[in-house]
Amino acid sequence: MKRMRLGTSTLEVPAVAVGCMRIDALDKKEAERFVRTALDLEANFFDHADIYGHGACEEIFAEAIGMNADVREKIILQSKCGIRKGSFDFRKEHILGSVDGILKRLKTDYLDVLLLHRPDALVEPEQVAEAFDLLQGSGKVRHFGVSNQKPMQIQLLQKSLKQRLVANQLQLSITNATMISNGINVNLENASAVDRDGSVLDYCRLNDITVQPWSPFQYGFFEGTFLGSDRFPALNRCLEEIAESRGVSTTTIALAWILRHPAGMQPVTGTTKVGRLKDCCRATEVRLSHEEWYRIYLSAGNLLP
Repeated sequence: MKRMRLGTSTLEVPAVAVGCMRIDALDKKEAERFVRTALDLEANFFDHADIYGHGACEEIFAEAIGMNADVREKIILQSKCGIRKGSFDFRKEHILGSVDGILKRLKTDYLDVLLLHRPDALVEPEQVAEAFDLLQGSGKVRHFGVSNQKPMQIQLLQKSLKQRLVANQLQLSITNATMISNGINVNLENASAVDRDGSVLDYCRLNDITVQPWSPFQYGFFEGTFLGSDRFPALNRCLEEIAESRGVSTTTIALAWILRHPAGMQPVTGTTKVGRLKDCCRATEVRLSHEEWYRIYLSAGNLLP
């Protein structure tokens, strides 16, 4: 497994993160096999959130991996907090309470990374700073980041923080590539030229914040995967042709498309299928050519000027 530096941190992490949002759909044996396979593939970075399964996913993961001190030192754990029913909440008390719950469910004393999960319109950066200082000072969290935030929101937080934000988890796939396409269609009047996120990709690159793409195979907002979908015939033909020429799966090529971008992104898988997880990890061994990358981009209906 290819490894990379996470933001400005000292963490050397796998180039592909294992998302655990759907692990609660597995029975005990299936969960154990899934986690064991990830470790065998050297994919030891596991992404969680307290909202996933309302905490059940973290509990199931801890049980499946057989969490103990020896196991803990061999893995990298990231979780997220801030989503509540009917609101988002970045208040100091909520962050601190959420982390205590996460640690209890994961059966660990610390998180390697904590992300704030989606922006809270009522955020008070000073409260976030106080929470982060307490969490870092107590050893409960070692590094911090955000999820689904645009540059000005990150800057607003960073102004009050002592810690550098090391990651920003954002939706990105071949079919949901607005943060790439708006940078290609500059100064045009088409829909692809609309900057919906404040040039967040360039901002993260300029500030050494690792972008973690979520739902790398989804189109829309959890509408389904584009792989094999009748809605994207040209894209699937393109992926199949390139996959056949490389001797890999279309899953591998679709993830290799994200990894080919020079931003050095760390995509987060969402699968619980062992075979697909293997295909995802294989993507770190495939480097698409310049021509292949643009061919895939265009086949999904993305525009060039």
